[in-house]
Amino acid sequence: MDRTSSPEPSPLSPSSPLPAPRLGTVAVIGLGTMGTGIAEVLVLAGREVVGIDIREAAAAQATAALDAATARAVRRERITEAERRAALARFRTSRELGAAADADLVIEVVPEDYALKHDVFTALDAIVRPDTILATGTNALSVTRLAADSARPERVLGLHFFNPAPAMKLVEIVSSVLTAPAAVTAVTDLARELGKEPVAVGDRPGFVADGLLFGYLNQAAAMYEARYATREDIDAAMKLGCGLPMGPLALLDLIGVDTARTVLEAMYTASHDRLHAPAPILGQLAEAGLTGRKAGRGFYTYEAPGSATVVADAQTPGTRHETAGAHVVTSVGVAGSGTMASGIAEVFAKAGFEVVLAARSPEKAEAAKARVAKSLARSVDKGRLTGQARDAALAAITPAGSLDAFAEVDLAVEAVAEDLAVKQQLFAALDKICKPGAVLATTTSSLPVIACARATARPQDVVGMHFFNPAPAMKLVEVVRTVLTSDEAHATVRAVCAAVRKHPVDCGDRAGFIVNALLFPYLNNAIKMVQEHYATLDDIDAAMKLGGGYPMGPFELLDVVGLDVSLAIEKVLHREFRDPGLAPAPLLEHLVAAGCLGRKTGRGFREYARR
Repeated sequence: MDRTSSPEPSPLSPSSPLPAPRLGTVAVIGLGTMGTGIAEVLVLAGREVVGIDIREAAAAQATAALDAATARAVRRERITEAERRAALARFRTSRELGAAADADLVIEVVPEDYALKHDVFTALDAIVRPDTILATGTNALSVTRLAADSARPERVLGLHFFNPAPAMKLVEIVSSVLTAPAAVTAVTDLARELGKEPVAVGDRPGFVADGLLFGYLNQAAAMYEARYATREDIDAAMKLGCGLPMGPLALLDLIGVDTARTVLEAMYTASHDRLHAPAPILGQLAEAGLTGRKAGRGFYTYEAPGSATVVADAQTPGTRHETAGAHVVTSVGVAGSGTMASGIAEVFAKAGFEVVLAARSPEKAEAAKARVAKSLARSVDKGRLTGQARDAALAAITPAGSLDAFAEVDLAVEAVAEDLAVKQQLFAALDKICKPGAVLATTTSSLPVIACARATARPQDVVGMHFFNPAPAMKLVEVVRTVLTSDEAHATVRAVCAAVRKHPVDCGDRAGFIVNALLFPYLNNAIKMVQEHYATLDDIDAAMKLGGGYPMGPFELLDVVGLDVSLAIEKVLHREFRDPGLAPAPLLEHLVAAGCLGRKTGRGFREYARR
């Protein structure tokens, strides 16, 4: 070949020794919500930005949005008026791709359609400089495939911001097997200069954050579609039980039901995991144009297209009398001496109920009451409780060394070991001891409530009452009905939840109920990511906290819950639903076998200082 006809080598080729370039001018292609947000971040960080969109209205909306956002920043004293004017001067718009000719970096955030993105990338080959970095904002399509479409694949990578881009700290930087290290370094440096937390990942659908998030959202949609629980109860359960900023169905509406379906289709194509196969309801809603907030209706109905205000519709729970027929409860028996039992006893005592706290011996019962006393003392020290209220709560608790003390209670709540044989033995004893009409409740989080009910001669009085740990602080209670639970028993438990200021959610008697059935497959999938060497513990934890708003990363949470407890729940879910995708990750099984159970043993996924 004639040397003069060879293409000029790119400074970003893998063999190039040149340092990563500084990215001073950036073109953003696609001025929807995400593109406009990215443009705002860039101009406020001192970059020259050209926003490109073939729709004239989109460019006008982006300019107006940027003007409003910077004005808010001035009012909140985050920037000065002079800085605002300078930022606005750095932003211009165009309807032509040719406006990207002088850009150091091009970020495309057009709709998730491969043909559309392909056309953008191939057109840019004839427009931009050889050293310009081309970034795709996709979270579902193959970065490698888009790179291969380009004349210079070494300069193509993924740059995945999270919505809203100005607020969310996470940026996933996605390399294909073709991406030059210098391009990755340059974009990583830019992300840090923008005040973001970059996480480097490989090219697979969903990357880290969405790869974990969308599987969870899909399972929530399937749970709702099966009418296992209402949309309101599913969302409330995950917010109150896991501390998430939004429930999964509300989040699907925010993301866009059609977008979620596209991401899941791409994930399923790559993984063939049934957990990623889009729930049919996503397709039904998308085909009907009910795509979420942007359409004014999705899982919920909104005041108007684009509005965040939910309005009542045919599925909105009415003022049904959920506590009609409830028995009067004035005294409660709590069986157990551990953390959960003492926490539940504290909840009832503070609400004014007479509480009998029964353990296997008088000493264990006294120790459990002492634990309540310490907890109440901490609340007084923090100003959350008066000394008078503390004394009244403690006086309401009567410790007992035998279940015989439950003879006159109106509600008996067991909080003993998560062992079915132990619980069945206890319920058989309660059946003989408790008065007729008393409601018998189990706090199990993973065992079948019906198996406890069948240990009695009054299964109609047995119900699940799943508190979350720590019981005094957590607002959620999952109220679990079996096929034999009476309306009166169900109504009684809901009325008691209201009396102790807890939020009850109704669900049926199946493994995991709402929260654990959605939470633990997500945790299991995070373990699989590490097991497959796709991402590190730290990157995954950071991605879910910064990109998903989770209060804890999955590995932080696993170590707190206990790896043995997590494995047991995974096994129960797998056994009940028989889905291969729910099989516990081998890495989890190996750590448990090695005695690495989390914080309680000083080592789990991470190591901890011994107390």
